[in-house]
Amino acid sequence: MTRTLAIGCAARPWARNGTMTSAHRPRLLRATPPLPYLGFCFPVPRSPFPLSQKAMPSLLYAQSGGVTAVINATASAVIQAARSHRVPVLAAKNGILGALREELIDTTSLPASTAKALAHTPGGAFGSCRYKLKSLDADRAKYERLLAVLREHDVRWFLYNGGNDSADTALKVSQLAAEFDYPLACIGVPKTVDNDLAVTDACPGFGSAAKYTAVSVREAALDVAAMADTSTKVFVYEAMGRHAGWLAAAAGLAGRTPDEAPHLILFPERAYDEADFMSRVRAVVERVGHCVVVASEGIRTADGTFVADAGGGKDAFGHTQLGGVASHLAGRVKDVLGYKVHWALPDYLQRSARHIASETDLRQAQAVGRKAVEYAMKGMNAVMPVIVRLRDRPYRWTVKPAPLTDIANVEKTMPAGFIREDGHGITEAARRYLEPLVRGEAPPPYGRDGLPRYVTVPRQCIDKRLPEWDG
Repeated sequence: MTRTLAIGCAARPWARNGTMTSAHRPRLLRATPPLPYLGFCFPVPRSPFPLSQKAMPSLLYAQSGGVTAVINATASAVIQAARSHRVPVLAAKNGILGALREELIDTTSLPASTAKALAHTPGGAFGSCRYKLKSLDADRAKYERLLAVLREHDVRWFLYNGGNDSADTALKVSQLAAEFDYPLACIGVPKTVDNDLAVTDACPGFGSAAKYTAVSVREAALDVAAMADTSTKVFVYEAMGRHAGWLAAAAGLAGRTPDEAPHLILFPERAYDEADFMSRVRAVVERVGHCVVVASEGIRTADGTFVADAGGGKDAFGHTQLGGVASHLAGRVKDVLGYKVHWALPDYLQRSARHIASETDLRQAQAVGRKAVEYAMKGMNAVMPVIVRLRDRPYRWTVKPAPLTDIANVEKTMPAGFIREDGHGITEAARRYLEPLVRGEAPPPYGRDGLPRYVTVPRQCIDKRLPEWDG
């Protein structure tokens, strides 16, 4: 008798509408030793249909939230790994919205060379979105619509590539599928330049953005130093980071001594005090001749008010819509201290700079993509492949599964031990953590025109089978 592979509960039959037909009876996996993380259960074979049959279950991949320099490297790894298992991959156009709208891209016609070239192409090849699905009760109709689309296209593996909110969505979809006895493996795939995902040592996308930040601050500081005698005295650089100051901290790699830029870092983990800030800026200018400031976009005053609150309401994820903290600080420095000030808001540049990507980041982005497919093929559910650091020097890491329940909607902020005692710089512990993540170069190929040779994926969708979604 064949036993089904179960994770965390009694196995359910591979069925649609509660029945199993001979035409859809899969080849079940033999029972294996227990997997290290628990989730929902069902038998998930490597290829439940003979290769000669036309009907084959699919894997759906979707990108979510702000894209990174290496999210396409993860997509590339997912497509190539799935092909090695002879599993067709559908990609949702513009993330979860594409799944809800039944706008699905068939990647089976994508040439192998293009799938491989995605690894050196920034942006989101299939489109991403900021669209927050609420609780199962609040957005029940949307979740059921999503499940209907998955069922209609015989999707048995769902890989959602994103951050905290995306991990929560993948978890809820797995719960709904279990409720309806639909055999679906939901795997969250990590991605965010903010580096605020719990459990994982680092988030793919962060290492490259961190490298861009450190290099940009070092180069800009040389420019400011050259002109400080007759021109700019203070330069303010704004880094992404609403609640977690990881990218601002990465700027600290640009210098080692108190007189090397950045001279002051403003973290969201520390309350902003204007009088104290102005005093420190003046002291640095008088000592060094100029001052380079790096500020997280999410710095707040002691009462919790965002310094850069634009008063524009909330974004699609329910987060306060921030303005420009760099421009605000620059204006205040000019008004209070009278210095000539320049400021920079790198915004998309810091997350899309594939030309200066970290090799470590690229390798980790590819690794989590491959592992996500591996976990799905093993029947694991409601888990995420996370980076586990084995040692700092020499840097060693591996990838292991972690339950989405430990990751969804949990933010990882900077540890107190990573922030200097005065609150305006990084410690040696932070440097040991950050340095390996920005190491190595992985430049894209360049054409004769001197520009990177990036690829564009056609976003033509397959025919729809369900009524239009009116959500």
